[in-house]
Amino acid sequence: MTIWDDRILEVVRDEGATPVGKITENDGIRISQPSVSRRCQKLADNGLLRPIGNGVYAITDEGEAYLKGEYDAENGAFMNGGEVNNGPAAGEPSDI
Repeated sequence: MTIWDDRILEVVRDEGATPVGKITENDGIRISQPSVSRRCQKLADNGLLRPIGNGVYAITDEGEAYLKGEYDAENGAFMNGGEVNNGPAAGEPSDI
């Protein structure tokens, strides 16, 4: 994750489904459109953005949780009291 990833996620969260060109025009984004496009694809590959089509992206629940500090993007897991929550250990009951 880079500082630009956080800014991109914030723009998409605030604006709703947003095309790459509009993300690039935001005052808080200071990288080129090709760089924004690459970062959006990387964020989508990691489940933080969802591609809608034609270069438009929407934020996912994981992306929202990441911005709130409730999702560990590196491990791909939701946080539980500051610790990564990968679900129940073997033999433990599941809520599912």
